[in-house]
This record gives sequence, structure tokens and C-alpha cells, in this order.
Amino acid sequence: MAEFTMELNDDQKQVRDWIHGFAADVIRPAAAEWDEREETPWPVIQEAAKVGIYSLDFYAQQFFDPTGLGIPVAMEELFWGDAGIALSIVGTGLAAIGVVANGTEEQIGTWIPQMYGDANDVKVAAFCSSEPDAGSDVGSMRTRAVYDQAKDEWVLNGTKTWATNGGIANVHIVVAVVDPELGTKGHASFIVPPNTPGLSQGQKFKKHGIRASHTAEVVLEDVRVPGSCLLGGKEKLDERLARAHERARGGGAGERVKNAAMATFEASRPAVGAMAVGTARAAYEVALDYAKTRTQFGRPIIDNQGVAFQLADMRTQIDAARLLVWRASWMAVAGRPFTAAEGSMSKLFASEVAKKVTAQAVQILGGNGFTREYPVERMHRDSAIYTIFEGTSEIQRLVIARTISGMPIR
Repeated sequence: MAEFTMELNDDQKQVRDWIHGFAADVIRPAAAEWDEREETPWPVIQEAAKVGIYSLDFYAQQFFDPTGLGIPVAMEELFWGDAGIALSIVGTGLAAIGVVANGTEEQIGTWIPQMYGDANDVKVAAFCSSEPDAGSDVGSMRTRAVYDQAKDEWVLNGTKTWATNGGIANVHIVVAVVDPELGTKGHASFIVPPNTPGLSQGQKFKKHGIRASHTAEVVLEDVRVPGSCLLGGKEKLDERLARAHERARGGGAGERVKNAAMATFEASRPAVGAMAVGTARAAYEVALDYAKTRTQFGRPIIDNQGVAFQLADMRTQIDAARLLVWRASWMAVAGRPFTAAEGSMSKLFASEVAKKVTAQAVQILGGNGFTREYPVERMHRDSAIYTIFEGTSEIQRLVIARTISGMPIR
């Protein structure tokens, strides 16, 4: 009988402990400062690059972990340090996933290194999908990409919003409409190289949480990119659009077509769940230590069932969330289909747990938890994003419901 284990192997433990040390020694001491400054923590990103955490090689090694646990283990430890700084370190990864999921080998080899730069000159990248009128409703996307055959160029026009690293990125990945008649099946992704004329940063958002992560609008005005910057290439796009038109006319079943943005989000949802687990675990640990040392009525407050039971629930929910994330991550690398939307399950549950656990941590610390002298206040603010970005909790429930029922639930 094949051996079954849920124990990390020695290599995974070594990576986990290495990242945990960086989170404890570099990220946490800087967390409050960069949250207050609401600026990209370039010095911390550079430190991450110097030790090898912010690099293409590191993420490739974790991505190709045969168990699927490399990325979730790394995300949990980084976000245990601080969600805002960690998102600044890993935000480039969403753009990289967009290229890996939809691009050719040549595009992957050419553009992903330019997204990261090197330890002496770090760069970031941005994935631009959401729009002012098209968040969860990707079918309402208005950004257009029109092909100029004479010059073999694509011309992009539109406004993107909620873009992590938007406007400050070296490379932008932009999802745009190429065939409006096909709805979401008429979308494609484009690489916008550095210093391309017509791309500019719009409004930079002042956020409730993850304030060390840069979030802004990206404005595209007659942005011209070479034909080679269409992810996957034009031949593949033309074939996909032709199949979609044929199905629209009732000419055949064919294979299911995913739009470019959703292909990226599906690949990243368990990783977002791992981020939420890291933040929840951090808040739980602060609350546990506080409850064991804070004395009221002559005894530590953890002696009271009202506090102790909360901590028991918090730990149970965190462990359950981690298991869902690990299952989805293993299924993805093993090529197992998400027949019950297990990827969305992991993101949904872990996100909700993070909000609940951080709120309970604030409550256990009482008045202290409501101040910026203790980190649970920041963790609680940060946790709100997990139920919103890369698919809201409501969208995750919709995906799960449609998958398990086979019905077009709205």
C-alpha cells in the first residue's frame, strides 16, 4: 500500500523556515512604518531579491514542487509577516501567472525575467483586468484591442482599475476585448512592454488595508504593442474565436473556452487562500500570547472559557482552511479536475476565516486590539481584502454552486 503522509518533506520544511525567518526579521519590523506611509516598500523588496525570495527562480522552484505545496507554504509564511508588504513582494506573481497560463514558451522566457529585474535593480509587474464598470462582471469589460494588420500591431484603449503595481510596473499584462460579439470568450491578454507610449497611471487608491501595496488605475490611450505581445499568438486566438463563433451559431459542441482573466484567477485562488491563512495565523498567535499573559481578576484571561473557546475555534478554523488550500494545490499539480470547484472552496473558506479570526483577535485584546500599538488592528484591516480581490466571496459561492449543480445559477 502506498504511504500516505501530510508531513512536509525536509526540503519544504527548510524553505518554510527560511521564509519564516525573513518574515520575522525583515518584514515584521517594517510593517507598521510602510502601512502608515502607504508606499511601495522598495527597500524590503530589494532585501527579498538579495536573499533570493523575490526572483523568478524561487517562484519557479515553488511552482514546480511535485506536491503542489511549495507556493501555499511560501505564501502563508510571507503573509504571516505582513499582508501589505508581502503583497508587494508577490504581486508580480499574478502577472507572471497570466503569462505562464496563456503565453508561448518564447513569451514566458522573454517577459517574465523583465518582470522581476535583479537584486541591484528590482522591477515589478501588474496584471490589469478589472475596470470601473467590470469587476465581478467581466462580461462588461470595455477596454478594446484592435489589430492593425498593416503594422502587425495591436492598439489598446480603455481604463483598468484595482491594479496591483499599476502604473509603476515595468511590464503590464492587460486583458482586453478583441471580439465584442463573443462576450467573455472574446477577451485576450496583451503584454505592454516598459515605457510604451500611451500607458499612464491614473488614480492611486488610499486603501483600508494592505496599504504598503500599490493599487492604482491604469489608463491606456492608443497604446500600440507589437503583434508578438498578444499572449498565445494570433493564430491561436483566431482559432479560438472561430470555434466560439461556431458554437454561438449552434454549429457544434467543441471544448469549453475560458477567457484569459479567469484562467489566471483559477490558477491563483488557492495561493490567495494561503495568504489568508498566514494573516489569520498571525492574528491568532498574537491573541494566544496576549491571553496567556494578560491578567484580569487575578488570573490570565485565557482561564476564562469565553476567551479559551474563541481561541480553540480560531485554531480549528485556521487548520481547516489550510487543509482546503493544500488539497486544491495538490489537485492542481496532480491534474485532478476541480469537480466541486475545490479551488474556489479553498479561497472562499480561508478568506472568511481570516476576517473572522482577526476580528476575534481584536476582541480578545480589547481596547489594546483597537490601537495601532498592537498588530492585530492592522491584520484585521488587511484581512478584508481576501473576500474581495481575485473573486469576491459571493463569486466563489456562485462558482461552487454552478459546479456542483450543473445549473446556470445567477
